[in-house]
Amino acid sequence: MAIEDGNGDAWLDGETKVAEAPADHGDETRLWLRLLTCTTLVETEIRRRLREEFDFTLPRFDLLAQLDKAENGLVLGEISRRMMVSPGNLTALVERLVASGHISRTPLPTDKRVQIIALTPFGRKTFRRMADRHGDWISSMFAGVSQENGAELMKHLAALKRSVQAELAGPKD
Repeated sequence: MAIEDGNGDAWLDGETKVAEAPADHGDETRLWLRLLTCTTLVETEIRRRLREEFDFTLPRFDLLAQLDKAENGLVLGEISRRMMVSPGNLTALVERLVASGHISRTPLPTDKRVQIIALTPFGRKTFRRMADRHGDWISSMFAGVSQENGAELMKHLAALKRSVQAELAGPKD
């Protein structure tokens, strides 16, 4: 299946472009491009399906997912940390979800400057319906990967994650 770039042209991913001149790229670069390509393909499809089935964006879905795990809500800073985005990036998102009735914003009794963001009953019901469909979509897209291969891939990706985290932590003296 060809993916279009929005202008009606077929989208050519970085991995495919590298395949045209593989000697110009190391194994690590090709691996990184493979991971990026897979992630982009899945994310693009999830975005499309959320938009078409629910008229919802992936960032809004992700925010509701964080709140679904926190029965009593979360402060904006904690949501920011969990989603790995700045609080400023969440402000407009929170405003839209408050306006649509999916979430509530309540001042902390001990400090009125701190807001607790929580799912409303409507937001929880809506999120759970979307989350069920999201799970179906992921299962469908990953259906070609056996359980055994999936477990092996998880082990390898865990090793890659540890390697990247060690590099980001810097040298240990």
